[in-house]
Amino acid sequence: MNATHSGRLLPTAAGIELGSLVVLLVNLATVHLASISTLAGPVHGCAYLFTLVAVARDPRRTPLTTGLALLPGIGGVLALRGLTRSDAGAPVG
Repeated sequence: MNATHSGRLLPTAAGIELGSLVVLLVNLATVHLASISTLAGPVHGCAYLFTLVAVARDPRRTPLTTGLALLPGIGGVLALRGLTRSDAGAPVG
């Protein structure tokens, strides 16, 4: 997976991971429909695993970004932010 390909997929996976966690928590706090949990649970799990693999394969990763990716829900977004910051500090050329 090259950096450009990873650069498009990681934000999507991190957003799906966070969004599916929000859906699961709202469902738990309100009506707690089993059908929502049955759908959103595996989506969240797959997005979480995809985010972990994408961060682990990214050449810009640091131990901090890898550790942040391990946090369920918000970790993918935080790791993505860390990877984006490392791009901003990289010399051009």
